[in-house]
Amino acid sequence: MLFKDLLDNYSNALRPVEDTDKALNVTLQITLSQIKDMDERNQILTAYLWIRQTWYDAYLKWDKEAYDGLDSMRIPSNLIWRPDIVLYNKADDEFSGPVDTNVVLRSNGEITWDSPAITKSSCVVDVSYFPFDDQQCNLTFGSWTYNGNQIDITMGMDSGDLSDFVENVEWECHGMPATKNVIMYGCCSDPYPDITYTLLLKRRSSFYIFNLLIPCVMISFLAPLGFYLPADSGEKVSLGVTVLLALTVFQLMVAESMPPSESVPLIGKYYIATMTMITASTALTIFIMNIHHCGAEAKPVPKWAKVVIIDYMSKIFFVYEVGENCTTAYKEKRKEVKVQVETQANGKFKKPHGKGTQSEVSRKYHDKYETCAVEELHGNLNGCLKEDLSHPEKLNMHMCSCSHHEKIFKNIDYIANCFREQKATCAKGAEWKKVAKVMDRFFMWVFFIMVFLMSILIIGKAT
Repeated sequence: MLFKDLLDNYSNALRPVEDTDKALNVTLQITLSQIKDMDERNQILTAYLWIRQTWYDAYLKWDKEAYDGLDSMRIPSNLIWRPDIVLYNKADDEFSGPVDTNVVLRSNGEITWDSPAITKSSCVVDVSYFPFDDQQCNLTFGSWTYNGNQIDITMGMDSGDLSDFVENVEWECHGMPATKNVIMYGCCSDPYPDITYTLLLKRRSSFYIFNLLIPCVMISFLAPLGFYLPADSGEKVSLGVTVLLALTVFQLMVAESMPPSESVPLIGKYYIATMTMITASTALTIFIMNIHHCGAEAKPVPKWAKVVIIDYMSKIFFVYEVGENCTTAYKEKRKEVKVQVETQANGKFKKPHGKGTQSEVSRKYHDKYETCAVEELHGNLNGCLKEDLSHPEKLNMHMCSCSHHEKIFKNIDYIANCFREQKATCAKGAEWKKVAKVMDRFFMWVFFIMVFLMSILIIGKAT
């Protein structure tokens, strides 16, 4: 009976006010139930909302005493007038409004309309500090056709209702403040009020820390260890290239989920800095490998390099050869080798009994024979070889011994020269290898410090 009496001669196309010059007040209240998805690449927020709208209909009133004290009733919402409040920044392909649920109608004309809605709204995503970023997504509601002189929208609460919010696995909701705006658009001279709810979101970064950040830090710490590999292993350059390819894969994973914008994510900057560092370390490794393999054709190590790198830096970075330690200076060892080479080359070996060597004895006989031969040519045989000439067997022995020892002297001198050249070549190659090893150790610590500082920097910016 009451339903028939209320809807007789009622039109849902007209604004239900007694005075058309007055604005109809509509109270809007938004309850956030769930954040279904945040598409950073397309910058779309999908949320599940409960929308409550309350207004007074001047033509839907009754005296509850006349109807057995009936104070409220529920009727289909499509039978009465409803405000055309929509989401301004809607990003859905298909236009869809609130669900046609029933409205609660009270005897004083107050109408309450609760309807659920799944909204897709545009949200400007700032990924500068990804994965430690905070996002602010706006949900702007207003009337599409009625201006502020016809419908005045007011806030039911100062913020959105989060009492029934279902926690999201990726985002934390830190609030949903609401503000009322009155905007004058260029198309119309009338004011258009709207209510903007700002959804404050903070990303849960644990997933990205364990799946993107920590592997990157661990891989980046492998790059300096390439300098610690022995140069003869042949894997120094291969390690740098492998680490670079691994970081490229992680960089592509981050780039696929981020929007194509000018702002580079924080983790992307870390990847780029690490890749640049690994590229530099690989280039330095190639340079040091060339130094290590300097052979006999290379120039000697410059004096400044011997002083700075071999004498001082090797002690600072604890680089020692086999059989050498921190108490045995490399300089002293080099002097000992030099003295030994010269001694062997000159044939200055002494016997323990203090007697001359066989070569010295032979050289004395050879000199004596030559002296006597010269004096004989000048007709002066003053007795130097008279006793030898009186014994022909002795003279033949001296002549054979002298020619035989002369050949031995030439062979020994040739062997000594070859030995000296070989020792000099080996010493030169060993010095270049020592220079390369010291530079390897130096750059290893430099790049370790760089990786550590970059890791501290990204953590500091995140906090």
